[in-house]
Amino acid sequence: MVDVKKFSEIDLYGLLGIEIGATEAEVRKAYRKKALQCHPDKNPDNPKAAELFQELSKALEILIDASARAAYDKLLSAKKAAQLRTQQLDSKRQKLKEDLEERERKAREAAKGGYKVQKTPEELFQEEFERLRKEGSKLIEEEQELMRQQLREEKAMQGKGQSSWDPSKHRIKIKWKAGKDDPENGGYTQEILNKFLSKYGDINVLVMSPKKNGSALVEFKTQDAAEMAVSYEQGRLDNPCSLEWIGDAPKNKNSRTGGSSTITERDYESIVLRQLRQAEERKRLIEQMMREDAEEDAGK
Repeated sequence: MVDVKKFSEIDLYGLLGIEIGATEAEVRKAYRKKALQCHPDKNPDNPKAAELFQELSKALEILIDASARAAYDKLLSAKKAAQLRTQQLDSKRQKLKEDLEERERKAREAAKGGYKVQKTPEELFQEEFERLRKEGSKLIEEEQELMRQQLREEKAMQGKGQSSWDPSKHRIKIKWKAGKDDPENGGYTQEILNKFLSKYGDINVLVMSPKKNGSALVEFKTQDAAEMAVSYEQGRLDNPCSLEWIGDAPKNKNSRTGGSSTITERDYESIVLRQLRQAEERKRLIEQMMREDAEEDAGK
């Protein structure tokens, strides 16, 4: 059985690595990231993985339930206030304080049967904790099912040879036209490049050249994403870029089965559709940059 006292002592926000004011979406995102890392299926040799996974799941359950989160926040605030008061007391006064709190606790217990007593933050949190335990959480079940599905997909990818991909050995160099002293760097920034490239898949690292304009380096998480970017990305409409492998291109994953390319017709159609959807966005971005340039020129 899950111990309510244990979770009343844990910093749930710190456990998930988020701020107290984090939104529900931010709570879910942090949970998925950390829970996936410590999932027992991925850490069979770590006996503490299951315990940490359980703590993360309980933290999610409490922080996405409005009533339970409010009770936890109130408890957290009360503990911080009490800690601050304690730090300000000397040892003798601290003993008097503890005696007074004990007498108040006993008085509350004795008075419960006679009249309504205001509940402490600890009692409120315990009630919410017990309610969640009894009700169960469909949201937690859904989150964990999504995680199991993701783990199955990762295993499937590994079975197809995806795990042999080493991004650090297959980096891509990006080039575009930019004058040596061009402060706009040909209209390219790291943010703009990230927007162009992230549609193909997750990026491990994207670095603008610190020595000269018109050059950057990118490393994709997967081989498919890297190959599609090299094949299809052209960058800005008014100043296209080119992508090329640093060193040899990666070997074809399908070469053992006679395939000719890792990029299927469906992949190509998907990229084309995504590029069409982003065409208007790129035009707006260019127009905005041109307006800002004109405003800067007018202000000089």
